[in-house]
Amino acid sequence: MDIPLREPTFLILTALAVEPMHGYGLIGEVATLSDNRVSLRPGTLYGALDRLVDAGLVEVDREEVVDGRLRRYYRLCPAGDATLTAETERADLAVPQRQRIAGRPAHAYGATSRPPPLDWPSGPAPPGRPSRASNDDHEFSQSYCPCCHPSTS
Repeated sequence: MDIPLREPTFLILTALAVEPMHGYGLIGEVATLSDNRVSLRPGTLYGALDRLVDAGLVEVDREEVVDGRLRRYYRLCPAGDATLTAETERADLAVPQRQRIAGRPAHAYGATSRPPPLDWPSGPAPPGRPSRASNDDHEFSQSYCPCCHPSTS
């Protein structure tokens, strides 16, 4: 299975890393792990489980009948554990990079122009920047950035 994993797949593998679980248990555990951001429907869950079984990452642990209904438990296979470990390590490596770039102004990412901010003060503009009243659609160059060159008024 390809890395990066989609979030629901990652959460299913994470839930199964603790103990074998049946479908309803997985739906609840995925909701808990994601702080209720990911809500799996049964059709989505069982489609994902079928793909994970076909890929050799998950297997059926056991089946039991509860209240006249079949309950199938799934467990993580060694290949699933390796995939989960690799995905976790990849995500861990990405965190410092995201933190490093989080504070950069937009032009640092290669944007060459942007409109003036809505809260731009009235009055004389800094050198190289037209006043707010002159043209709201004017494109500005990288030579002036309100993040890097705050107004001195």
